[in-house]
Amino acid sequence: MDLKDLKKTWDKLASNKELDEAQIREMLGKRTKNLIERIDRNIRIGFFVLFALILVFILNDFVLSPELVKNFEKELELPTWLQILSVFGDVIIIVTFLVFVARYYKVKKICDQTCDLKNTLIKIISTLNFYRTLYYISIFIILISFSINFIAGVYEGVLFKAHSEGIQINEIEFGDLATTVFITLFLLLLITVGVYVFFRWGFHKLYGNYISKLKLTLKELEEINE
Repeated sequence: MDLKDLKKTWDKLASNKELDEAQIREMLGKRTKNLIERIDRNIRIGFFVLFALILVFILNDFVLSPELVKNFEKELELPTWLQILSVFGDVIIIVTFLVFVARYYKVKKICDQTCDLKNTLIKIISTLNFYRTLYYISIFIILISFSINFIAGVYEGVLFKAHSEGIQINEIEFGDLATTVFITLFLLLLITVGVYVFFRWGFHKLYGNYISKLKLTLKELEEINE
């Protein structure tokens, strides 16, 4: 039963419409509270996921990658700018999430003190939409950073192999070079699409559903004010 059907039924059972609207407002208030509690829970989950990602990034940047380089001759070294770019991507993820959390709890604290239900819904929805925008911008930056790292890594690998075999990169046969470029771009496309889909799914799972539910609650609240 949607809100309109519920109102019609209650109007038939009670002559005091204000009481009916008060009951509906109470119901919507409880729903909003439950949704916010679930968002709070998912923020805690987000902190756990972020902590796990930070550990993975640190492990990759400072343990796995240097260890992989050690397996080659001393001529192969990770360029400093690649390491800086990797750290930059890590920082983007951390800062984006922390900015969202700080703004969310600031809005939540203000609304707990002064906002009515409608303003609470509007401000929470606005905050989640703000985070969604930041989130997708950060993904875009991270994917660009990853793509540059990936292409540079392949290039450095090809350059190192050519040097170890005593040839110049322009002496590599066109067919071999074209195959390497094709495989690189294919893998890059596959990985970037996979990363994007995974992070998009993660956001929708943690917060996207609640944006839709909060918007629906706000719409129902506005209906009883008409």
